[in-house]
Amino acid sequence: MTIFSIIKNNRNINNFRKSELIYHIDDCPPIAEIIFLAFQHLLAMCLAVITPALIICQSLNLPIEDTKHIVSMSLFSSGLASILQIKTWGPIGSGLLSIQGTSFNFVNPLIIAGTTLKDNGADITTMMATLFGTLMIASFTEIFISRILHLLKDIITPLISGIIVVIIGISLIQVSLISIGGGVSAITNHSFGEPKNIILAASVLFFILLFHRQNNTCFRVASLLISTLIGCFFAWTNDMLPNNVTPLSELKLTIVLPTPLYYGLNFDFSLLLPLILVFIITSFEAVGDITATADVSEQPIYGSDYMNRLKGGVLANGINSMFSTIFNTFPNSCFSQNNSLIQLTGVASRYVGFAVAFMLILLGIFPIFSELIQYIPEPVLGGVTIFMFGTIAASGIRILSRENINRRAMIIIALSLSLGLGVSQQPQILQFAPQWVKTLFSSGITTGGITAIILNLFLPIEKK
Repeated sequence: MTIFSIIKNNRNINNFRKSELIYHIDDCPPIAEIIFLAFQHLLAMCLAVITPALIICQSLNLPIEDTKHIVSMSLFSSGLASILQIKTWGPIGSGLLSIQGTSFNFVNPLIIAGTTLKDNGADITTMMATLFGTLMIASFTEIFISRILHLLKDIITPLISGIIVVIIGISLIQVSLISIGGGVSAITNHSFGEPKNIILAASVLFFILLFHRQNNTCFRVASLLISTLIGCFFAWTNDMLPNNVTPLSELKLTIVLPTPLYYGLNFDFSLLLPLILVFIITSFEAVGDITATADVSEQPIYGSDYMNRLKGGVLANGINSMFSTIFNTFPNSCFSQNNSLIQLTGVASRYVGFAVAFMLILLGIFPIFSELIQYIPEPVLGGVTIFMFGTIAASGIRILSRENINRRAMIIIALSLSLGLGVSQQPQILQFAPQWVKTLFSSGITTGGITAIILNLFLPIEKK
């Protein structure tokens, strides 16, 4: 059974249910309502847009100015990408209220790739140019997949996608734990794991869970942002704010226009295959996200129109990721956070999506916002991201739950998770392997993903 057949089985429910929408995709609400609804969407996903870029920059020890630039461009690119996704431009775009944001899938692979480049003697400019150049080439994977999506439905099943999403989530939890302990700088100065860091992260996680228990929709939607602000307040009262950032008194309200190819472009073939695999998985995650958006927007989730919507959405994903590298930031993908808001508010209007995109662009060109983001202490960021990354792993488990977990599936899951997570935890196992093998399989996502795909093709399907 594939992800497409699961979706198709729900078509009768979709046909006969009563409409729960106040505004459909082509409706235009009053301007005041558009602004209010767009702000709610922004609260739901703003922190998630900037977090991947911030984690990658901090893990690679980028200078403050570079981090500020990349975080700003993440917001700017997300706004442009959302416009391309929300409105159909010929074959491009899903035509739904589907907001784009920086993908978490690339966090661990890019940290590993950047660290490898630094260990090989690359400076900051060369490292970033190589990452962006290789990402640009790899993004054509998603563009290609969008054109043959209808042919792949029997190859990439929920079993394969679920395994890789689980590995992505669990692999990222290690990054969160480093932040909870105080970050890379705390490891260097031997203060990693101090009780005050763990208590601060735990308090943030407590408030996230507290807000998710509330019946008030606004609290649940903005739980991550509100909890982050509370954590920053606690850090300020305990003198735990970062001291290597621009002082608040020196912050100025300026406008910075995007600088295409700020670092230039370079390419490293050894980094290409792991990134291609992540783009493949991101493509099929986009299928799930776009399907969910279509479902809550009361659009068909079967048939030729639905398949064209999927192809256009995945194509927009690939083009947006390519444009993101031009604007010096990391790949974009569809965000699922906004689907719950469509369902809760009953508003699927594309005009709300355009307003969200415009807000993201404005935040991107005012660098003061990205400067303020750098005041978030590492333990606060860790408390937020461990919830986010755990959610990714849980999403993978939910995908796996759709499969019939028989003996064949158990073998594929067992070997893929064992090898993928094993390599993530003990990369030294490859220290005597050739360099190209170490580069390729140093990522647990690649190791687990390739294992799952090979086993899925090799092991015969059991007859009922």
